[in-house]
Amino acid sequence: MSVPTELLYTAEHEWLRVDGDSATIGITDHAASALGDVVYVDLPSVGSAVTAGEPCGEVESTKSVSDLYSPVTGEVTAVNEALADDPSAVNTDPYGAGWMFTVAVTATGETMDAAAYSALIEG
Repeated sequence: MSVPTELLYTAEHEWLRVDGDSATIGITDHAASALGDVVYVDLPSVGSAVTAGEPCGEVESTKSVSDLYSPVTGEVTAVNEALADDPSAVNTDPYGAGWMFTVAVTATGETMDAAAYSALIEG
């Protein structure tokens, strides 16, 4: 499993890349592998408010449907519209082309670094 060291992670298997007051969010390689082939992603709308630790969308795979949790509180500023046509990018490139949404952050929920997340998924 890939766990990039420059990202932060949540216990719900989301990752976030913080850039100033903005955060880009997706699900981890571990989560994508556990879900299986992702066939649909329901993302929050641009302009909508998200709350750290609360569901804000869904990820549907051939195995199940899982809630997508926001690791931050703020306003959604962008969504990865390419996932509507190619949700498999979540599986093939979860930390790149498979990103899900970007938020103007007002507060961050509980996160962990790559070492702590690696310990969580290995434990």
